[in-house]
Amino acid sequence: MNVTHNTSGKVKILRLSGRFDNYVTHSVNEWLDKNAAEKNSQIIVNLAQVHFIDSTALATLVQGLNKCHKYQGDLFLCSLQQQVYMIFELTRLDKAFNIFLDEEHALSAFAKYAN
Repeated sequence: MNVTHNTSGKVKILRLSGRFDNYVTHSVNEWLDKNAAEKNSQIIVNLAQVHFIDSTALATLVQGLNKCHKYQGDLFLCSLQQQVYMIFELTRLDKAFNIFLDEEHALSAFAKYAN
C-alpha cells in the first residue's frame, strides 16, 4: 500500500493505492486522527488505486468520517474502483459517505459548502 497526501486550498487529500486492509490501516488511521480533529476539516480520500478493501479499512474510514463530523467537518470519498464500490454498496456504507466520481467533483462539492 502506498499512502500520499497533499492539500488543495483548505481541503486535505489522502491518496491510497494497493490493498487497503488491516495490515496498513494503522498509518491511515493516524493520518485521519490528526487531520480530522481540526475544526471544520475537509478531507478527501482518493481510492482510485485501491483494488481491495477489507472490514478493518472500512471501519477506519467510518471512524475518520465520525471524527470529522464531531469537529463540524466532512470526509468525502472519490474514484472508487467497481469492486471497491460494490463493498460499499453491500455494507450500505454508500449511504453514509458522500462518494464522488473523482477529486475534481469532490473539491467542487466542498467549494459549494464554503459558499
